[in-house]
Amino acid sequence: MKSYKTELDPNNVQRTACLRHSGAARFAYNWALRRKIDAYQADEKVPTAIDLHRELNALKKTELPWLYETSKCAPQEALRNLDRAYQNFFRRCKKGAAKKGFPKFKNRKRGIGSFTLTGAIRATDRTIQLPRLGVLRLKEQGYFPTDVEITSATVSERAGRWFVSIQTKEEPSRKRGVETLGVDVGIKSLAVLSDGTVFENPKALSGAEWRLKHLQRDVSRKQKGSANRRKAVGRVAKQHYRISCVRKDSLHKVSDAITKRAEILGIESLNVAGMMRNHCLAKALSDASMAELHRQIEYKMAWSGGTVVKADRWFPSSKTCSACGEVKANLELSEREFVCENCGVVLDRDINAAINLKQMAASSVVGSQACGGFGSQAQPMKQESNTVVGYV
Repeated sequence: MKSYKTELDPNNVQRTACLRHSGAARFAYNWALRRKIDAYQADEKVPTAIDLHRELNALKKTELPWLYETSKCAPQEALRNLDRAYQNFFRRCKKGAAKKGFPKFKNRKRGIGSFTLTGAIRATDRTIQLPRLGVLRLKEQGYFPTDVEITSATVSERAGRWFVSIQTKEEPSRKRGVETLGVDVGIKSLAVLSDGTVFENPKALSGAEWRLKHLQRDVSRKQKGSANRRKAVGRVAKQHYRISCVRKDSLHKVSDAITKRAEILGIESLNVAGMMRNHCLAKALSDASMAELHRQIEYKMAWSGGTVVKADRWFPSSKTCSACGEVKANLELSEREFVCENCGVVLDRDINAAINLKQMAASSVVGSQACGGFGSQAQPMKQESNTVVGYV
């Protein structure tokens, strides 16, 4: 499966139809959640998505005739989403997770939401045809594939813009690189490669923080419930959308540039949740989106058939000298240069860490290919034991 997402260019009639479908999906989700909660409290069997769909179809004829104005797929897929949310909740309960994530009721004030359609979906270079919505124009030309089967399409709204995401029966593939690289991610530089290549951090949030602060101040000065406050909230949403676009653009460009070159890639295992507990760095860490960069690198390397080796969480990539292997006892965050007291080598801190990750990845892959075993400095992508190489 492979997904594509791009922005729509609907006219007013189509925009109204999208709002109507989103409302139908939101109503079905909330109605089904209430039915499940009531059944549980009454010590009855909790109805499944199929049971609830039958009940909803019966109610269409009497109490909910307005649902006939929308595609049957919108409420049907909403009920399936609720079932998955319930399954995820019980899965987290069994694992003993701190946050269980019980499904919440959807509110129009927190967002218009989305809806999913299945059936006869066809895409061209400039348009997409959806059930009950007709032919909608796309803002990006030639992005959707026209010669593959489309299984579903999800229409969503954000900051006044409408987007469509399609899922296709297509085997993802990319051209594999030939290099062995190590990647060190951080706040000052988004990523540093073992060959000295530096990808700068755009710092999307900090660059737009001044304007965002003033827009939020405008919201607080407007009367609650007024049209002007609603417009001010829309301006804040647009600014947040712009920030996310800047961040996503840089992350995709960096991950593309890295994965196009690499055949074997060494990366760190980051405890982002633990790092976020440092309130002095939490905002900068969330703005850098290091975990998202690693996620993109992993799935793009999987498309090309390359190898990603994740270092153990306690692997001292920054404290280890890449020339002689000496490990420093202490290395402050303010020390931007690594100076080895044993051999005297002086390197940029991030480049030294990237070289160590490269050496770890290369030795792990060679060791596993030579004797069928694993080393001790890396772990697989799906952690089941303390083994080393994760082929993705």
